[in-house]
Amino acid sequence: MTTPFTTTPPPGHVPVMLAEVLQMLAPRDGATYLDGTFGGGGYARAILAAARCTLWAIDRDPAAIRRGEALQAELRAAEGTSRLHMVEGGFGDMRALLEARDAPPLDGVVLDLGVSSFQIDEGARGFSFRHDGPLDMRMGDTGPTAADIVNRTAESDLADILYQYGEERLSRRVARAIVAARAEAPILTTFRLAEIIRSVVPGDRSGIDPATRSFQGLRIHVNDELGQIRAGLDQALELLAPGGRLVVVSFHSLEDRLVKQAMHRAAGRLPGPSRYDPRSIQARDEAPSFRLLTGRTLRPGEAECRANSRARSARLRAIERLPLVDIPATSPTERRP
Repeated sequence: MTTPFTTTPPPGHVPVMLAEVLQMLAPRDGATYLDGTFGGGGYARAILAAARCTLWAIDRDPAAIRRGEALQAELRAAEGTSRLHMVEGGFGDMRALLEARDAPPLDGVVLDLGVSSFQIDEGARGFSFRHDGPLDMRMGDTGPTAADIVNRTAESDLADILYQYGEERLSRRVARAIVAARAEAPILTTFRLAEIIRSVVPGDRSGIDPATRSFQGLRIHVNDELGQIRAGLDQALELLAPGGRLVVVSFHSLEDRLVKQAMHRAAGRLPGPSRYDPRSIQARDEAPSFRLLTGRTLRPGEAECRANSRARSARLRAIERLPLVDIPATSPTERRP
């Protein structure tokens, strides 16, 4: 059943791989879903329009919560009630956030990992070197900023952050340049940090800005993104009702690796323990309770990549909790000896 409110996302927001997300999630009337990364509300709006279902939506960005509240008001005006419930917080805490609100088991969860279009495009948030602004990078409004990390972290630790989370091969060179620059004056803006990085990292044939990897590393560290992903994946799988589906869109190898490992582990696709380990006996006897819906990652089509450059690095994985199977009771006389 299609709802009467518009499915058009707000200006400046183009949800990535929306058709594939809806196909994998398969929204249905009367079901309950979770959008763990509300952002601009593109997925949420499409889910609510695809079926007369209930949607819980989580985001730790107060600006995203305000956008969600506007969508709630739109739903009330169109339907007289709102099937959308907004929750401020990180999706890595979804279990506690939903239990505190007596939410029912979930028939589906969608996670769009990484930074949202609104956060990138708003210079004051400090996520992008395309806009000059304060070096913040926080998805929420609490905790240390990127400026705090850049100006206070020891050189060796800073190099580790850039290497582990940004996969920057020249991380030690970048960290050394940052420490030298901050000795002259604190590094407080995105433009200044980008200039420092470009001064020691040469460009390459890819055309990617030399500051890209370091900015990614800082952003992931500031927001503990990988920790949120690990916790969120585990909890999402636990919260799914039988037949429920988890759909995840990621944008770089660090994210996708965690998604792949969590889903393959749940579906029994990871190598088990050694045959000499007693746990291997139990592992062989336990059938997996999930099945993969995507054997390999799904990627956006050429048309979407041409229309939306941010879709180019996207990859989608999905998994389903197996439905419960009723096994008829066997009477003693029917049992085989």
